[in-house]
Amino acid sequence: MRLRFSDQARVASAGVRARKLRATLSALGIAIGVAAIVAVLGLSSSSQAGLLAEIDRLGTNLLTASSGQSFGGSDAQLPLEAPARVGNLAAVESVAHTGDIAGANVYRTPLIPAVSTNAIQVRAASLNLLSVVATGMAKGRWLNEATATQPVAVLGATAAKRLGFDRVTPGQRVWLGGQWFYVAGILAPAKLASALDTSVLVGYPAAHRYLDHVAIAQGRAVDGPPSKLYVRAATDQVTQVQAVLAQTANPESPNEVDISQPSDALTARAAAEGAFDSLFLGLGVVALIVGAVGVANIMIISVLERRSEIGLRRALGATRRQIRGQFLAEAVLLTVLGGTAGVAAGMIATVVYARNKGWQVVVPVEAWAGGIAAAVLIGAIAGLVPALRAARLSPTEALRTI
Repeated sequence: MRLRFSDQARVASAGVRARKLRATLSALGIAIGVAAIVAVLGLSSSSQAGLLAEIDRLGTNLLTASSGQSFGGSDAQLPLEAPARVGNLAAVESVAHTGDIAGANVYRTPLIPAVSTNAIQVRAASLNLLSVVATGMAKGRWLNEATATQPVAVLGATAAKRLGFDRVTPGQRVWLGGQWFYVAGILAPAKLASALDTSVLVGYPAAHRYLDHVAIAQGRAVDGPPSKLYVRAATDQVTQVQAVLAQTANPESPNEVDISQPSDALTARAAAEGAFDSLFLGLGVVALIVGAVGVANIMIISVLERRSEIGLRRALGATRRQIRGQFLAEAVLLTVLGGTAGVAAGMIATVVYARNKGWQVVVPVEAWAGGIAAAVLIGAIAGLVPALRAARLSPTEALRTI
C-alpha cells in the first residue's frame, strides 16, 4: 500500500510534535543560520540601494579640479582665472571653489598647544559653494557678502566635533590664525565634498585681509588663488567636460591639475558595501552546519527510541521505503520550520534596521528563497542516514524492545 503525500506529512508532523522541546532546539540552529544569511544579504542590498539613491539625489554631474604637483614634484597652483575660464564652458552649469590657506591653524582657545591642530584645514570659500556641492547647514548660517569680509567662519561637520561645538550661540568664537573669528554656523556632512567636513571656511576677502591669503595680479594684491574647483556640468555632457576641464582650468600646465568625479567614489563605496558579506555568510553557513548536526542527532535518537514503533509498522505491512520516507520527511519538516522562522527573523531584522537608517528595504529573492532551499537540502542530508538506518531494521529485531 502506498502512502499519499498528505498522509506522509501528517505522520511526519506527529513525530515532530511528539518531541516539541527537542524539535524546537534542533530547529533553532537552522533558524539562526538562515536568519543570518537573509539578514546579511538583505542589509547589504538595502545599504547599497540607500547609497545609490543618495548618489542620485546628490547628482552624478559634479566634477572637481584640484591643484596637483608640478613636473619637479612641488605643489602646483591653479591660476586665478581658473573659475572664470571653467564657468565659460557651454556645458558647465555652475562653479564654486575653495582655497587652502597655508599656515593657518584653528583652536578652541589660544591656550591649546600649537601642535594640537586636530587635522583641521582652513579654507577660503566662494559664496555659492553649498549649492554646488549639494550640502547645507546643520546649525547657524552660511557666509554672505557681508560676513565674507569679516573675521567670521563656518565649521565643517567633523571640524565642529573636533573643536567641541555641537551648536551655534551668539558671540561664539574660535582662535584662527592667531586671532578670534566668530562662528556663524556648522555645515551638514558634505557627501560629495568630504574635505569640507574637516575644514573651517572663511570668505575670500576675510582670508585676504586677516590671513594673508593673497595673490599678485597685474602688480597688485588680490584675493588668494583657488586650490579646488567644484564644477556642475550638464548631466548628459559630464564626460565631455571632464575631458577638457584640466586644459581649461590651467591651459599652460594641464598636467598639474587633478580631475575627479566624487560620485565615482560613492559608487565604489556602494560596491564595497558587500566586502564583508562573505565573512558573515560564512558564519551563517557554520550555524547551518551546526543546525544540521543537531537535526541528524535528534533523528538518530528518534530512531533508537522508536524501534518498537518501527517494528510494529513493519509487522502491519509498512515497507522499508515508507519507513525511510517517514523519517526523512520528519527531518525535512523540522528544518523547513526552522528555515521559515529564520527567513522571517532575517526579514524583520532587515526591515527594522533599514527603516531606522532611512534606507529602501530590499530583501533579494535569492536570500529568502535560498534560505528555504538550504533548509530543505539540509533536512534531506541530515535525515538521510537516520532514515536509512530506520528502514534497515527488521520487524523481529525492532519488536524485541516491546
